[in-house]
Amino acid sequence: MKYRVFLLLLLITIALWGVAGPAELSQLVVDDPPHWSAWTTPENLTVVNSTAGEAGAFISRDGLSLYFGSGRGGNNLDIWVSHRAGKDMPWEAPQKLGPNINTSCNEQTPTLSMDGHWLYFARDCGGFGGQDIFVSRRHNNREDSGWQLPVNLGSGVNTAGNESCPALFEDEESGVTTLYFSSGVNLYAEDIYASTLQEDGTFGQRALVEELSLPDYRDARPFVWKNGVIMLLDSNRPGTLGGQDLFISVRASTSDPWSTPVNLGAVFNSGVLEARPVLSFDGTELYFHSNRTGTLGGNDIYRSTRTKLTGPDKDGKAILIALNVTRRNSQWAAVCCRPRRILMNPPGESI
Repeated sequence: MKYRVFLLLLLITIALWGVAGPAELSQLVVDDPPHWSAWTTPENLTVVNSTAGEAGAFISRDGLSLYFGSGRGGNNLDIWVSHRAGKDMPWEAPQKLGPNINTSCNEQTPTLSMDGHWLYFARDCGGFGGQDIFVSRRHNNREDSGWQLPVNLGSGVNTAGNESCPALFEDEESGVTTLYFSSGVNLYAEDIYASTLQEDGTFGQRALVEELSLPDYRDARPFVWKNGVIMLLDSNRPGTLGGQDLFISVRASTSDPWSTPVNLGAVFNSGVLEARPVLSFDGTELYFHSNRTGTLGGNDIYRSTRTKLTGPDKDGKAILIALNVTRRNSQWAAVCCRPRRILMNPPGESI
């Protein structure tokens, strides 16, 4: 094991200092061809956006439903959903979820469970104070009119402060479900917490995810990809291009701590607000919201895409080892995905 780690470090050092400079080293692959194209320039998802502002999108596992918060049609945020007939088809005009979900309060940052039966979201009334996280269930995972009255997740998760942006990781191997979320005394001083689903169906006492939470900064809106070893979030920690930026963190296994978050770079970040990054289940689409120049009003939802180039989908069982490498004051993330493949990804080039 030590020899393998040494070999990886040696290859990384050669790659960083002897193969190419930062501009060219977008992806170095050893003994395996690249599996992904570069990310496209993010596009405004105009079909779902309005002048009222949209934020906090989440895409379903099958890639056919997009849930998000919107201020259209009133003075508060509600949860809306857009559908499409296929992954290569355009998104349709969005529809507002019914009164069991949307009230005179603010509802936002929806998250759908893997099986499509559970909808987690934040609401700013009827709880412990500020924003709380609620969950609703539907019997038919294709029917958006079937959401039942939501239930507050309780004191293990919620406090008198603000909790929002739930993110589920359902570990199929261990059977453990972990809820990650943002929490803080206000929405501008948040940290990331985690709570585990108990046998009785409730979530246990929350715990601060220290490696993802930098004191005096806003680390917020986590998202865990399907394999449980890639996390996306937004933060205003040092290293941003300005405002709130999109970051990535990885870990070697689902039982290991997360790496120090790395900025995703100028491909996604613009120097203003970019937040709530969400990666599609197949890894080809990245959604987030931004108030950059060109929005229809306030925050808009944006999408960047990439294409799978070769090979089957191996990423679901990937083994990721995060290494922080510094060259000329630029932080790089070195990610080893399989014993035969080494990926070198500078910020903004690849996830």
